[in-house]
Amino acid sequence: MFATLSDRLTATFKSLRGKGRLSEADVDATVREIRRALLDADVALPVVREFTQRVRERATGAEVQQNLNPAQQVVKIVNEELVGILGGETRRLRFAKNPPTVIMLAGLQGAGKTTLAGKLGRHLKHNGNRPLLVACDLQRPNAVNQLQITGERAGVDVFAPEPGNGVGDPVAVARAGLEHAQRQHYDVVVVDTAGRTGVDAEMMQQAVDIRDAVSPDEVLFVLDAMVGQDAVATAEAFRDGVGFDGVVLTKLDGDARGGAALSVRHVTGRPVMFASTGEKLDDFELFHPDRMASRILDMGDVLSLIEQAEKAFDADQAQAMAAKFAADEDFTLDDFLQQLQAVRNMGSLKKMLGMLPGMAQMRQQLDAFDEREFDRIEAMVRSMTPLERRRPRIMNGSRRARVAAGCGQSVSAVSDMLERFGQAQKMMRQLRKGMGGGGLPGIPGMPGVPGAAGSKKQKARVAAAQRSKKGKSGNPAKRAQQEQEAATRAAVAPAEGGSAFGLPDPQQGFDPADLNLPKGFDKFLGGR
Repeated sequence: MFATLSDRLTATFKSLRGKGRLSEADVDATVREIRRALLDADVALPVVREFTQRVRERATGAEVQQNLNPAQQVVKIVNEELVGILGGETRRLRFAKNPPTVIMLAGLQGAGKTTLAGKLGRHLKHNGNRPLLVACDLQRPNAVNQLQITGERAGVDVFAPEPGNGVGDPVAVARAGLEHAQRQHYDVVVVDTAGRTGVDAEMMQQAVDIRDAVSPDEVLFVLDAMVGQDAVATAEAFRDGVGFDGVVLTKLDGDARGGAALSVRHVTGRPVMFASTGEKLDDFELFHPDRMASRILDMGDVLSLIEQAEKAFDADQAQAMAAKFAADEDFTLDDFLQQLQAVRNMGSLKKMLGMLPGMAQMRQQLDAFDEREFDRIEAMVRSMTPLERRRPRIMNGSRRARVAAGCGQSVSAVSDMLERFGQAQKMMRQLRKGMGGGGLPGIPGMPGVPGAAGSKKQKARVAAAQRSKKGKSGNPAKRAQQEQEAATRAAVAPAEGGSAFGLPDPQQGFDPADLNLPKGFDKFLGGR
């Protein structure tokens, strides 16, 4: 949503690079461009005036004149002022001392209240609460049915005694819903109310009656972030008519200019608490003013990215992968599938990449990226046998043709995927070669894995493998001695943990294909 504003501000800051000192003319030009960017983004005029005035005052002060890099200091000033306009600090829900906590949703029709009720219920449930959704929107056609379906998808119970579609008393439903929650020991009640296409007295009065009936601990105003300047007038009308404690911005994934997000906090004096960033139930997050300001200024939002990764990646799987990596085992296509699924659980890859600093310069490449490529790659891998996933190098022409037919892709596409995976395997091997004792290189804080590359046993094994790879001597006497030593090692291999018949242990990196056996014979060795 903030792509245009971000591009305009980034271009403005670029013009300041290389300047040793900012003149008054430079400050005036910069503030003028910032004002145009904010106005183009539909930010309310009073907000623009105060914002640019604050930036001008700080930019012409001593804090920039004494700085070695004025351009960076201006970016810092703009970032701090953006954080201030967006609310300064993250505002979280206030829970009642005596459950249930009652949260009432208010807003215009089409703002996304019903969908948001399901998202909020899912968010509360994942945080350890037991929420109940109450269907009090009895005017809009199928609103009750929509809330029931949304609640079922979110795994949250719904209280809907009336069918809706103009039938029933929403105030009585709200009161009955609160009593039901108290009897059934729900700790949070989310009340979905009706809206209109515009502000009217009847809607306001109904919202006031529901508020008086349930005495909510939080009244959240649901605001469509795509409505532009009208968002400010609507928010003021609800603030004066019903009153609300916080704002929830919906449709932040849209292509509107995003002025509502920058205006509503300043105009209404109420904080933005949550943001809905997509149509899926998990496209819902706490609103962090400092992180949003960083996104607008193309400085990234790494903290949100880390939080999403922590939710998506299983700690046990990550530890197992680290142990496998440190134990000098090859990265297989099965491992790749696990990692791919974890990445997809984080959400849209475009959104994740957009949280990295400087990605605004690659927006065209991001927009052109087709996320369905993940589906095609997964189909290719799942069309392989377990043996082929463990040992991709056995994929000959006939196997590739079979996989291509099974996943509906071309043979060249399968070959390209295998080639890229082979390069990834090679990179992993090179990374392992650089491993020192007790830990993974380049990953600070990653502990050493017992029995892995940092242990004495593993170092001895690696050293033995390196000795075995040395070429045979050209001296006949020395070569005979080397062959005798090799035969002795093979004879005692089972006693040192190897497999039967004096063959090396497959678990220690042995591949039967290395023996040059007849075709098909390797399946009898080690089950590989």
